[in-house]
Amino acid sequence: MAGRIEDYALLSDTESAALVGRDGSIDWLTFPRFDSPACFAALLGTPAHGRWLIAPAVPVVRVERRYRPGTLVLETTFHTAEGTVRLIDCMPVRDRTLQVARLVEGVSGRVPMRMELVVRPDYGSIVPWVRRHDGQVRFVAGPDALLLSSPVPVQPDGWRHVAAFTLATNESAGFELAWHPSAEPTPELFDVARNVERTTKWWEEWSSRSRHCGEWTDVVTSSLTVLKGLTYAPTGGIVAAATTSLPEHIGGERNWDYRYCWLRDATYTLMALLEAGFTAEAAAWREWLLRAVAGRPDQVQIMYGCAGERRLPEWDVPWLPGYEGSQPVRVGNAAHDQLQLDVFGEVLDALHQAAVAGVGDVDGVTWPLATALVEHLAEIWRQPDEGIWEVRGGARHFTHSKVMAWVALDRALRWSELAHLDAPTARWAALRDEIHAEVLAHGVDDRGVLVQSYGGTALDASLLLVPLVGFLPPRDPRVAATVQAIQRELTEDGFVLRYRPEHTDDGLAGSEGVFLLCSFWLVDALVVMGRAAEGRALYERLVALRNDVGLLAEEWDPVAGRLLGNFPQAFSHIGLVESAMLLTARGGARHPGARPNP
Repeated sequence: MAGRIEDYALLSDTESAALVGRDGSIDWLTFPRFDSPACFAALLGTPAHGRWLIAPAVPVVRVERRYRPGTLVLETTFHTAEGTVRLIDCMPVRDRTLQVARLVEGVSGRVPMRMELVVRPDYGSIVPWVRRHDGQVRFVAGPDALLLSSPVPVQPDGWRHVAAFTLATNESAGFELAWHPSAEPTPELFDVARNVERTTKWWEEWSSRSRHCGEWTDVVTSSLTVLKGLTYAPTGGIVAAATTSLPEHIGGERNWDYRYCWLRDATYTLMALLEAGFTAEAAAWREWLLRAVAGRPDQVQIMYGCAGERRLPEWDVPWLPGYEGSQPVRVGNAAHDQLQLDVFGEVLDALHQAAVAGVGDVDGVTWPLATALVEHLAEIWRQPDEGIWEVRGGARHFTHSKVMAWVALDRALRWSELAHLDAPTARWAALRDEIHAEVLAHGVDDRGVLVQSYGGTALDASLLLVPLVGFLPPRDPRVAATVQAIQRELTEDGFVLRYRPEHTDDGLAGSEGVFLLCSFWLVDALVVMGRAAEGRALYERLVALRNDVGLLAEEWDPVAGRLLGNFPQAFSHIGLVESAMLLTARGGARHPGARPNP
């Protein structure tokens, strides 16, 4: 059985990803991209579906883990009765070789070690052909080939490969596993220790450019490093998470593939990186966006593949039993065909912020795109949609979707004013005011509370964004009533649910955990409302939910006390970063330049 979600740590070369457990087992690995079929899928099945274990061959008394500061280079220290060893794992940032490097160092005593490698391409379904040459082992399955290199002798053992070795103090052993197209020559491999140090320096140089964030600087830097690790470097696309089908409810069906680039998630990531000073990432994302949405405005999707692919068909993987029996295991995501009006607001907001930060329309292409998106939104904003939470229970008039349609027009107007761009400002301003009036007429109930959808009574955590995007002033009575209602009716142990499934037909069975990003939104709302001490207390509780290496999943189960959902989740780390920045600023607006519209 796979470990608990919080037992894993992320490795990334900013193109693909792996998850390593506290036991030294890599249970998830995708090559050559985040959304490629996994060659290790034990995370969603058993060791027979692929994994790579390096660990002491004797009982372990204690395990300590850390990332080298500002990096995704992982150190796992195993303490045993015979001595102590340190396992250093990383995915070297690409030159021409795609690989995982693992270096084991003897710290004290003499520790017997074991290595077990089970390569199973295509989500654990294929047993590869194996060839040995010059001490290397090559695994081939269709288009994929993996090459294992190590000075430690490796032997076949049934359907796996194993090794046994002993490390004394100051001794070390290195292992490299490299991917390449099977029709191409095997890649040149480098010294493992050299690869580890080169990767460490790359990450340290990148993270050193982050802006100081007061007492939260280390926490913020750690999360920004995760966000960088979820960025697909060749194109600038940003994936929502490194995994598929980690459940929102253990044993349930709320299991989704998050290894794609949602416009919403990517824009939130972009704004967090912008606020931290990483303008190069903003420029790369802008170029990715221009390529991905090329075509008619009515063809814009809410998500794309890492390189901008549009077709992301959803299918179930029948041979994988799922994480702790949570089925189905899904690949692809059918939500790519949904209408989600809020995406227009998030994209326009991000482009506006990029322009404010100086990452503007240098080639004259971005503003025409923005104009086309606004004009298309003007035609469709009155339609019902599936909303930010991608419900599968039917479209409706979600209040948050209409608020974000207002944001799209508001940011386009500000951008045109800022850069003196040609725009039908009078028409856009009138439409912005019309949307604002409609939301307040139909999206507020008799209690003065903003509700999930027009004419309904259900609450929705996305409405915590109303004061943060400037739709209403933070001290507006409707904002106060909404925050109070959410705290009273939409929280578990003080943390925020997206909505209550028993009050919202989302087309799915079962429940889910509290949604961490929504809890960070509550922090932000409290701060801008002048309740900073309350917001800080909640923020500190949220930070404490991170695992031992600072990672968060999508959700938290307050009863079982464990993380839920895909991991690590960009949304959660975005919330952590932005709330820290807001707390450091002691009440500054979440989005620079956001103005209340009474």
